[in-house]
Amino acid sequence: MSYDSVRDFYDRLAPDYHLLFPDWDTSMARQADVLDALMRARLGPGPHHVLDYACGIGTQSIGPALRGHRVTGTDLSPVATARAVAEAEARGARLPGVAADMRRLPFRDSSYDVVVCADNALPHLQTAEEVTAALREMRRVLRPAGLLLLTVRDYDPVRAQLPVSTPPQVAETPVGRAFTFQLWHWHDDGAHNDLEHFQLVPAGSGWEVRVRRTTYWALTRGELSACVEAAGFAGADWILAGDSGFYQPVVTAAR
Repeated sequence: MSYDSVRDFYDRLAPDYHLLFPDWDTSMARQADVLDALMRARLGPGPHHVLDYACGIGTQSIGPALRGHRVTGTDLSPVATARAVAEAEARGARLPGVAADMRRLPFRDSSYDVVVCADNALPHLQTAEEVTAALREMRRVLRPAGLLLLTVRDYDPVRAQLPVSTPPQVAETPVGRAFTFQLWHWHDDGAHNDLEHFQLVPAGSGWEVRVRRTTYWALTRGELSACVEAAGFAGADWILAGDSGFYQPVVTAAR
């Protein structure tokens, strides 16, 4: 079985990423409500200068930009970054974007009030050393008292059960429903999995099957909290999905 690099995975997924959501614009607005409320509660009304770190096609960037925050997007995938910029412009928002590795950011020290890293991006890094290196870069570009906002899959119950697949997600397209699901092939350590990402898209009287493959580290809350602290942040605060209104747990930390 051949696996994509993380960049190739998201370059190939970028044209179809919106199909992960029943209605992408509605999902963007709901996520922006939560992120905006957290920023305002911790830092005041703003507007704030925000870096969306692993911005993808703009799912967490566009909503805050439409709410008046000054948002910059960066992602390993140049295809995803370019789409984020275009999607923001189409909705009347400005979103400067640059493709970059999250462990080596092309931004000056103390440039941002908020760094957002959402949609389970960090677990693409395979070791505590890599995750800590990325978090140190996030801290470097934050201003004093700046806010870190991470969202990740809740891997604590996942590590206990080691499921082999995810439920299908359904999105409406102009030609019918598209289905997205994942197969997980666990390593012997019970902590890493090779993921096959399937999308079934209507094509004539049948389906076009699109498959991308990558690897995740299913890091637990304790493992991620330890990396946040090792990177120099003042501890990690977890807000679970039922309390935040976000679809994944949110981790906050102060520079």
